[in-house]
Amino acid sequence: MTEKTTPTQSKAIVIIEKIGKKIPDPVIIFMWFLVIAFVLTAFVGGLTFETTGADGSPIVHTIKDMSATENVIWLFDNAILQNWLGFGNGILGVILVVMLGVGVAENSGLLSTIVKKLGTHLSARFLPPALIFLGIMSSIATDAGYLILIPLAGLLYAGLGKNPLIGMAAAFAGVSAGFSANLLPATPVDVIIGLNAKVFAEAQGVPFTSAEGQTLTPATMHYYFIFVSTFMLVGIGGWVTKRYVAPRLETMSYQVPDDLHLSDFSVKPEEQKGLKAAFWGLLVSLAIVIGLSIGPLAPYTNEAGSTVKPFLNNVIILITIVFTVVGVAFGYASGKFKSLMDVVQAMVAQMNTMGYILVLTFFCYNFLGLLGYSGLGTYITYLGASFLTALGLQEFPVLLIIGFVFTTAFINLIVGGLTSKWMLLGPIFIPMLYQVNPLMTPDLVAAAYRVADSSTNIITPMMAYAGVILAFMRKYKPDLSFGDMIIMMLPYSIAFLIFWTALLVGFFAIGIPLGF
Repeated sequence: MTEKTTPTQSKAIVIIEKIGKKIPDPVIIFMWFLVIAFVLTAFVGGLTFETTGADGSPIVHTIKDMSATENVIWLFDNAILQNWLGFGNGILGVILVVMLGVGVAENSGLLSTIVKKLGTHLSARFLPPALIFLGIMSSIATDAGYLILIPLAGLLYAGLGKNPLIGMAAAFAGVSAGFSANLLPATPVDVIIGLNAKVFAEAQGVPFTSAEGQTLTPATMHYYFIFVSTFMLVGIGGWVTKRYVAPRLETMSYQVPDDLHLSDFSVKPEEQKGLKAAFWGLLVSLAIVIGLSIGPLAPYTNEAGSTVKPFLNNVIILITIVFTVVGVAFGYASGKFKSLMDVVQAMVAQMNTMGYILVLTFFCYNFLGLLGYSGLGTYITYLGASFLTALGLQEFPVLLIIGFVFTTAFINLIVGGLTSKWMLLGPIFIPMLYQVNPLMTPDLVAAAYRVADSSTNIITPMMAYAGVILAFMRKYKPDLSFGDMIIMMLPYSIAFLIFWTALLVGFFAIGIPLGF
C-alpha cells in the first residue's frame, strides 16, 4: 500500500520504504542470481583454492566452468528432479506434507475458533501479555493471527473504553515479531529453517551436529530455545506495552465504527461443538503418536552399534497426523466438513497458497545446486571466512552471533519473506561462520537468523501483512500513516531484538542445548 509522506514519518522510515519498493521480488532475485552465477563461473572456472578439512588436512577445490558442454548438460539433466524436487533429499515434499495437516486444521475453522474462544475470555489485567501469547501461538497458521486476532484485540480494547490500537499493537507484536517462538515443536517454520539448514551445512562438508557433537534433528533442533523464548517474549512484550506503548496511545484520539460488534468475533454454538470434538480428536491423535513412538518407531540399535530414533526422524509426519486428526474432528462436528471430499478440498486450499513457494524454490534450489556443483559457493564461503578471520573474530564467537543477528535484522527491513532470505543467507553464513569458529554450528546460526528476522518484522514495509494491519488500525484512526505504525511498534522491535539476542547468547555461553 502506497503511503504519502507525513510530518510524523522520519527520513529513515521514508528511505527504507523507498529502497524496499525498488528491490525486486525474491523470485526475480534468484533468477538473476542463477544467471550471474553461471556467467561468473565462466570467468573464474579453473581457479583453485585450498581449505582445511574437518581432520585438519588441506582440501584443494577447483571451480568448474558451467558454460562447458558437460556442465550445461548437467544443469538441464538435474534442473527438475535433482536440483528442485530432490533438493536436500526432498525438502520441498516434506514442507508440502506439513502444510497439508496445517491446511486441514486451518480451513476447518479450528485455529481461528481457538483464537476467538481465548480472546473473548481474557482478563483486562492480563490482556497485553495474553494477546502477545496468542499471537505467538497463532503463527502456526499466520492468517488466523493477522486476520482474526489483531482485529479482535482492537475490539476488546474498544469494549473496555481504551484505545483499540494498544491491543492491536500487542497482538501484532505477538503474531509477527514472535513468529519464531512457539510451545509446539515441528511447526512449519521449524521444518523450513531446519531442513534447509541441514542441506546448507552438508553441501560444504559442515557436520550437522550441535556444539556437543550430537546429530541434530532439523524440526526440533531449536525447540528448547523457542519454548523459553515464548515466555520471555510474552513478559517483555507485556512490559513494553505497559511501559511505553499504552501511555503514548492513551493520549491519542480514536473513533469506534458503528458497524463493529463483539458478536462478530464470538464463538458460535456449532464451533463450540467442534471444539469439544477437537479435544477428543487430540486425545486420539496423541494416543496414535505415543503408540507409534513405543511401538514401530521406538529407538533401536542397528548393526553398526548406533542408536536409531525413528520417532524423531519422523516427528514432522507425526505432528502432521495430529493437526489432521484434530482438524477433521472439529470440521465434522462443526458442520464445516460434510464429507471426506471437504477434507480434501481443505488440503487443496492450503496447497493453493503454496504456489509461490513452488516457483521460488525452483529458481532458488537450482541456483544453490549450481553453487554447490561448480564450487562457487565454497569459494564465496572461503573468501568470507578468510575476511572474518583476518579481523580476528574467530576468537570472539559471541561477536559473530551478535554481528549476524544485526546484519539479518537490517536486511529484513528491505527484503521481505522469511524463506527467501534464509535461502539467500543460509547457504553462505552457515558454512562461513563454522569455518571461522567451529562453535558456530548450524543450529546456532539458524537460531540467530530466526531471532533477527522476527524482531524487525513489525517495522518493515516489506512484511506481507503490513498494509493489511495498517488498514485494520485505520478503522479507529483514519489518519494513521505507515510511519506512525512503525513508530508505534518500534519499542517492541528494539526490546525483542536486544533481549532475544541476549537469551541466545546466554544459551550459547552456558552451553544449554537449543533443542533435541
